[in-house]
Amino acid sequence: MYQMFSIRDQFEISAPGHLEVEGFIDPDHPRIPKRSPYVFRREALRDVLAFLEHPQKDGLYATGPTGSGKSSLITQVAARLNWPLHAVSCHGRMELTDLIGQFVLNEGSMQFVHGPLTQALREGHILLLNELDLMDPSELSGLNDCLEGQALVIAQNGGELIQPHPKFRLIATGNSLGSGDRTGLYQGVLRQNMAFLDRFRMIEVFYPAPEQELIVLRQQVPELPNAIAEGMIRVANEIRKLFMGSHESPALLSVTLSTRALIRWAALSLSFKSAPNPLEYALDRALTLKAEPEQRMAIHRVAADVFGMEWVKPNFMR
Repeated sequence: MYQMFSIRDQFEISAPGHLEVEGFIDPDHPRIPKRSPYVFRREALRDVLAFLEHPQKDGLYATGPTGSGKSSLITQVAARLNWPLHAVSCHGRMELTDLIGQFVLNEGSMQFVHGPLTQALREGHILLLNELDLMDPSELSGLNDCLEGQALVIAQNGGELIQPHPKFRLIATGNSLGSGDRTGLYQGVLRQNMAFLDRFRMIEVFYPAPEQELIVLRQQVPELPNAIAEGMIRVANEIRKLFMGSHESPALLSVTLSTRALIRWAALSLSFKSAPNPLEYALDRALTLKAEPEQRMAIHRVAADVFGMEWVKPNFMR
Protein backbone atom coordinates (compact mmCIF):
# COMPACT_ATOMS: atom_id res chain seq x y z
CA MET A 1 0.00 0.00 0.00
CA TYR A 2 2.88 2.37 0.77
CA GLN A 3 6.30 2.89 -0.76
CA MET A 4 9.31 5.15 -0.38
CA PHE A 5 10.03 7.86 -2.97
CA SER A 6 13.33 9.57 -3.65
CA ILE A 7 12.95 13.26 -2.82
CA ARG A 8 15.55 14.20 -5.42
CA ASP A 9 13.86 12.27 -8.22
CA GLN A 10 10.22 12.98 -7.42
CA PHE A 11 10.58 16.72 -6.82
CA GLU A 12 13.52 17.44 -9.13
CA ILE A 13 15.54 19.31 -6.54
CA SER A 14 19.13 19.04 -5.42
CA ALA A 15 19.12 16.61 -2.48
CA PRO A 16 21.13 13.64 -1.25
CA GLY A 17 20.08 10.48 -3.04
CA HIS A 18 19.36 8.61 0.18
CA LEU A 19 16.65 11.04 1.32
CA GLU A 20 13.23 9.45 0.89
CA VAL A 21 9.63 10.13 1.82
CA GLU A 22 6.73 7.74 2.15
CA GLY A 23 3.82 7.80 -0.28
CA PHE A 24 1.24 5.49 -1.78
CA ILE A 25 1.87 2.68 -4.27
CA ASP A 26 -1.34 3.00 -6.30
CA PRO A 27 -0.96 5.80 -8.90
CA ASP A 28 -4.47 5.35 -10.31
CA HIS A 29 -6.69 6.44 -7.44
CA PRO A 30 -9.21 8.96 -8.82
CA ARG A 31 -8.50 11.40 -5.98
CA ILE A 32 -4.79 11.77 -6.79
CA PRO A 33 -4.27 15.26 -8.30
CA LYS A 34 -3.12 15.50 -11.89
CA ARG A 35 0.63 15.92 -12.09
CA SER A 36 1.78 19.10 -13.85
CA PRO A 37 5.09 20.99 -14.15
CA TYR A 38 6.00 22.69 -10.90
CA VAL A 39 9.16 24.29 -9.54
CA PHE A 40 9.46 23.29 -5.89
CA ARG A 41 11.06 25.69 -3.45
CA ARG A 42 13.27 23.88 -0.98
CA GLU A 43 12.08 25.48 2.27
CA ALA A 44 8.35 25.13 1.56
CA LEU A 45 8.76 21.59 0.25
CA ARG A 46 10.76 20.62 3.33
CA ASP A 47 7.99 21.87 5.62
CA VAL A 48 5.23 20.08 3.73
CA LEU A 49 7.11 16.76 3.60
CA ALA A 50 7.96 17.01 7.30
CA PHE A 51 4.28 17.52 8.09
CA LEU A 52 3.14 14.62 5.91
CA GLU A 53 5.72 12.35 7.54
CA HIS A 54 5.10 13.37 11.17
CA PRO A 55 1.97 15.54 11.68
CA GLN A 56 2.06 15.09 15.48
CA LYS A 57 -1.66 15.87 15.76
CA ASP A 58 -1.19 19.17 13.91
CA GLY A 59 -2.83 20.59 10.86
CA LEU A 60 -0.78 22.55 8.32
CA TYR A 61 -1.70 26.13 7.43
CA ALA A 62 -0.04 27.63 4.33
CA THR A 63 -0.35 31.40 4.16
CA GLY A 64 0.86 33.92 1.61
CA PRO A 65 -0.26 36.47 -0.98
CA THR A 66 -2.75 35.61 -3.67
CA GLY A 67 -1.43 33.49 -6.50
CA SER A 68 1.84 32.61 -4.76
CA GLY A 69 1.32 28.89 -5.27
CA LYS A 70 -0.03 27.73 -1.89
CA SER A 71 -2.64 25.30 -3.21
CA SER A 72 -0.55 24.12 -6.15
CA LEU A 73 2.33 23.32 -3.78
CA ILE A 74 0.11 20.93 -1.83
CA THR A 75 -1.59 19.38 -4.85
CA GLN A 76 1.70 18.80 -6.69
CA VAL A 77 3.31 17.22 -3.65
CA ALA A 78 0.29 14.91 -3.37
CA ALA A 79 0.48 14.14 -7.11
CA ARG A 80 4.09 13.00 -6.80
CA LEU A 81 3.43 10.85 -3.73
CA ASN A 82 0.23 9.30 -5.15
CA TRP A 83 -1.56 10.70 -2.09
CA PRO A 84 -5.34 11.06 -2.67
CA LEU A 85 -6.58 14.56 -1.92
CA HIS A 86 -9.97 16.20 -1.40
CA ALA A 87 -9.81 19.94 -2.19
CA VAL A 88 -12.58 22.21 -0.88
CA SER A 89 -12.95 25.94 -1.58
CA CYS A 90 -14.24 27.52 1.62
CA HIS A 91 -16.68 30.44 1.76
CA GLY A 92 -18.64 32.37 4.33
CA ARG A 93 -21.80 30.27 4.02
CA MET A 94 -20.07 26.90 4.33
CA GLU A 95 -21.08 24.78 7.32
CA LEU A 96 -19.38 21.87 9.00
CA THR A 97 -22.09 19.56 7.68
CA ASP A 98 -20.91 20.37 4.13
CA LEU A 99 -17.62 18.73 5.08
CA ILE A 100 -19.03 15.85 7.14
CA GLY A 101 -21.94 14.88 4.88
CA GLN A 102 -25.69 15.12 4.74
CA PHE A 103 -28.83 13.32 3.72
CA VAL A 104 -29.87 13.59 0.07
CA LEU A 105 -32.87 12.29 -1.79
CA ASN A 106 -31.96 9.22 -3.84
CA GLU A 107 -34.63 7.35 -5.81
CA GLY A 108 -37.41 8.38 -3.47
CA SER A 109 -35.61 7.78 -0.18
CA MET A 110 -33.19 9.73 1.98
CA GLN A 111 -29.61 8.50 1.92
CA PHE A 112 -26.64 9.82 3.88
CA VAL A 113 -23.74 10.87 1.64
CA HIS A 114 -20.37 11.26 3.33
CA GLY A 115 -18.58 14.55 2.72
CA PRO A 116 -14.91 15.22 1.97
CA LEU A 117 -13.86 15.34 5.63
CA THR A 118 -15.42 11.98 6.40
CA GLN A 119 -13.95 10.34 3.31
CA ALA A 120 -10.46 11.74 3.90
CA LEU A 121 -10.53 10.85 7.60
CA ARG A 122 -11.68 7.28 6.94
CA GLU A 123 -9.46 6.53 3.93
CA GLY A 124 -6.24 8.29 4.95
CA HIS A 125 -6.39 11.07 2.36
CA ILE A 126 -5.43 14.75 2.49
CA LEU A 127 -8.23 17.23 3.13
CA LEU A 128 -7.21 20.57 1.60
CA LEU A 129 -9.32 23.53 2.75
CA ASN A 130 -8.55 26.43 0.44
CA GLU A 131 -9.21 29.96 1.70
CA LEU A 132 -9.90 28.65 5.19
CA ASP A 133 -10.04 32.20 6.57
CA LEU A 134 -13.27 32.87 4.66
CA MET A 135 -15.16 30.29 6.73
CA ASP A 136 -17.08 30.95 9.95
CA PRO A 137 -14.77 30.14 12.90
CA SER A 138 -17.65 28.63 14.88
CA GLU A 139 -18.08 26.02 12.16
CA LEU A 140 -14.36 25.26 11.93
CA SER A 141 -14.14 24.52 15.66
CA GLY A 142 -15.88 21.24 14.85
CA LEU A 143 -12.59 20.07 13.31
CA ASN A 144 -10.74 20.24 16.63
CA ASP A 145 -11.35 16.61 17.59
CA CYS A 146 -10.24 15.39 14.16
CA LEU A 147 -6.96 17.26 14.51
CA GLU A 148 -6.50 15.70 17.94
CA GLY A 149 -6.82 12.22 16.43
CA GLN A 150 -10.21 11.48 17.95
CA ALA A 151 -13.02 9.67 16.18
CA LEU A 152 -15.62 11.68 14.26
CA VAL A 153 -19.16 11.12 15.51
CA ILE A 154 -21.80 11.80 12.86
CA ALA A 155 -24.84 12.52 15.01
CA GLN A 156 -27.15 13.11 12.06
CA ASN A 157 -26.42 9.58 10.79
CA GLY A 158 -27.39 7.75 13.94
CA GLY A 159 -24.14 8.44 15.75
CA GLU A 160 -21.94 6.78 13.12
CA LEU A 161 -18.36 6.59 14.32
CA ILE A 162 -15.48 7.28 11.91
CA GLN A 163 -12.08 6.32 13.25
CA PRO A 164 -9.24 8.45 11.85
CA HIS A 165 -6.87 6.70 9.47
CA PRO A 166 -3.20 7.17 10.43
CA LYS A 167 -2.54 8.75 7.03
CA PHE A 168 -5.25 11.41 7.31
CA ARG A 169 -3.84 14.93 6.94
CA LEU A 170 -5.63 18.28 7.23
CA ILE A 171 -4.07 21.17 5.31
CA ALA A 172 -5.45 24.68 4.90
CA THR A 173 -4.50 27.72 2.86
CA GLY A 174 -5.31 31.37 3.40
CA ASN A 175 -4.23 34.86 2.40
CA SER A 176 -4.23 35.97 6.03
CA LEU A 177 -2.68 34.50 9.15
CA GLY A 178 -6.13 33.78 10.56
CA SER A 179 -6.20 37.01 12.52
CA GLY A 180 -8.25 38.94 9.97
CA ASP A 181 -7.21 41.08 7.02
CA ARG A 182 -5.43 44.25 8.10
CA THR A 183 -4.68 45.32 4.53
CA GLY A 184 -8.25 45.64 3.23
CA LEU A 185 -7.23 43.69 0.11
CA TYR A 186 -9.00 40.41 0.86
CA GLN A 187 -12.72 40.92 1.28
CA GLY A 188 -14.60 38.38 3.39
CA VAL A 189 -11.61 37.23 5.45
CA LEU A 190 -12.68 36.43 9.02
CA ARG A 191 -10.74 36.40 12.25
CA GLN A 192 -10.38 32.78 13.33
CA ASN A 193 -10.62 31.19 16.74
CA MET A 194 -7.22 31.13 18.44
CA ALA A 195 -7.83 27.71 19.99
CA PHE A 196 -8.45 26.32 16.50
CA LEU A 197 -5.39 28.02 14.97
CA ASP A 198 -3.26 26.70 17.83
CA ARG A 199 -3.73 23.24 16.32
CA PHE A 200 -1.87 24.22 13.13
CA ARG A 201 1.76 24.60 12.25
CA MET A 202 2.30 27.52 9.86
CA ILE A 203 4.29 27.94 6.67
CA GLU A 204 4.64 31.02 4.47
CA VAL A 205 4.55 30.64 0.70
CA PHE A 206 5.75 33.75 -1.12
CA TYR A 207 6.23 34.37 -4.82
CA PRO A 208 9.10 32.43 -6.40
CA ALA A 209 12.53 33.94 -6.83
CA PRO A 210 13.08 35.43 -10.33
CA GLU A 211 15.21 32.51 -11.51
CA GLN A 212 12.56 30.03 -10.34
CA GLU A 213 9.75 32.01 -11.94
CA LEU A 214 11.71 32.08 -15.19
CA ILE A 215 11.76 28.28 -15.17
CA VAL A 216 7.99 28.30 -14.62
CA LEU A 217 7.45 30.62 -17.59
CA ARG A 218 9.71 28.48 -19.78
CA GLN A 219 7.66 25.43 -18.86
CA GLN A 220 4.27 27.04 -19.33
CA VAL A 221 4.96 29.33 -22.32
CA PRO A 222 8.05 27.88 -24.06
CA GLU A 223 7.60 30.04 -27.20
CA LEU A 224 8.16 33.28 -25.23
CA PRO A 225 11.65 34.76 -25.76
CA ASN A 226 13.82 34.78 -22.64
CA ALA A 227 14.34 38.56 -22.76
CA ILE A 228 10.58 39.16 -22.74
CA ALA A 229 10.06 36.61 -19.96
CA GLU A 230 12.76 38.23 -17.82
CA GLY A 231 11.20 41.66 -18.37
CA MET A 232 7.77 40.37 -17.37
CA ILE A 233 9.20 38.94 -14.17
CA ARG A 234 10.84 42.28 -13.31
CA VAL A 235 7.50 44.02 -13.88
CA ALA A 236 5.74 41.45 -11.71
CA ASN A 237 8.13 41.98 -8.82
CA GLU A 238 7.79 45.76 -8.99
CA ILE A 239 4.00 45.44 -8.94
CA ARG A 240 4.15 43.03 -6.00
CA LYS A 241 6.20 45.50 -3.98
CA LEU A 242 3.56 48.18 -4.56
CA PHE A 243 0.78 45.70 -3.73
CA MET A 244 2.25 44.36 -0.51
CA GLY A 245 3.75 47.60 0.80
CA SER A 246 6.22 47.59 3.67
CA HIS A 247 6.64 48.76 7.23
CA GLU A 248 7.64 52.19 5.92
CA SER A 249 4.95 52.64 3.27
CA PRO A 250 1.42 51.32 2.80
CA ALA A 251 0.27 49.25 -0.15
CA LEU A 252 -0.31 51.44 -3.20
CA LEU A 253 -2.07 48.92 -5.45
CA SER A 254 -5.20 46.82 -4.93
CA VAL A 255 -4.21 44.25 -7.58
CA THR A 256 -1.05 42.23 -8.03
CA LEU A 257 0.66 40.25 -10.74
CA SER A 258 0.71 36.79 -9.23
CA THR A 259 2.53 33.89 -10.85
CA ARG A 260 -0.84 32.75 -12.19
CA ALA A 261 -1.49 36.17 -13.76
CA LEU A 262 2.10 36.34 -15.01
CA ILE A 263 1.64 33.10 -16.97
CA ARG A 264 -1.65 34.47 -18.32
CA TRP A 265 0.08 37.68 -19.46
CA ALA A 266 2.83 35.72 -21.20
CA ALA A 267 0.41 33.42 -23.01
CA LEU A 268 -1.90 36.25 -24.06
CA SER A 269 1.04 38.29 -25.37
CA LEU A 270 1.70 35.54 -27.89
CA SER A 271 -1.99 35.07 -28.66
CA PHE A 272 -2.38 38.80 -29.39
CA LYS A 273 0.97 39.42 -31.04
CA SER A 274 -0.79 40.99 -34.03
CA ALA A 275 -2.18 43.77 -31.79
CA PRO A 276 -0.54 47.23 -32.10
CA ASN A 277 1.10 46.73 -28.70
CA PRO A 278 0.76 43.05 -27.69
CA LEU A 279 2.40 43.41 -24.27
CA GLU A 280 0.12 46.25 -23.21
CA TYR A 281 -2.96 44.66 -24.76
CA ALA A 282 -2.29 41.35 -23.02
CA LEU A 283 -1.46 42.99 -19.68
CA ASP A 284 -4.85 44.72 -19.72
CA ARG A 285 -6.63 41.42 -20.17
CA ALA A 286 -4.44 39.52 -17.76
CA LEU A 287 -4.60 42.06 -14.94
CA THR A 288 -5.04 45.80 -15.28
CA LEU A 289 -8.63 45.97 -16.51
CA LYS A 290 -9.46 44.83 -12.95
CA ALA A 291 -7.73 47.90 -11.49
CA GLU A 292 -8.88 51.47 -10.99
CA PRO A 293 -7.87 53.74 -13.93
CA GLU A 294 -5.15 55.48 -11.91
CA GLN A 295 -3.67 52.16 -10.80
CA ARG A 296 -3.88 50.81 -14.33
CA MET A 297 -1.87 53.76 -15.62
CA ALA A 298 0.69 53.33 -12.84
CA ILE A 299 1.18 49.63 -13.64
CA HIS A 300 1.60 50.41 -17.35
CA ARG A 301 4.20 53.06 -16.50
CA VAL A 302 6.13 50.47 -14.49
CA ALA A 303 6.01 48.07 -17.44
CA ALA A 304 7.05 50.75 -19.92
CA ASP A 305 10.02 51.72 -17.74
CA VAL A 306 11.16 48.10 -17.49
CA PHE A 307 10.77 47.23 -21.18
CA GLY A 308 11.82 50.52 -22.78
CA MET A 309 11.48 50.26 -26.56
CA GLU A 310 10.40 46.63 -26.23
CA TRP A 311 7.15 47.87 -24.66
CA VAL A 312 6.08 49.35 -28.00
CA LYS A 313 7.44 46.65 -30.28
CA PRO A 314 8.67 43.50 -28.48
CA ASN A 315 11.28 41.37 -30.21
CA PHE A 316 8.94 38.49 -30.99
CA MET A 317 7.17 40.91 -33.39
CA ARG A 318 10.32 41.67 -35.39
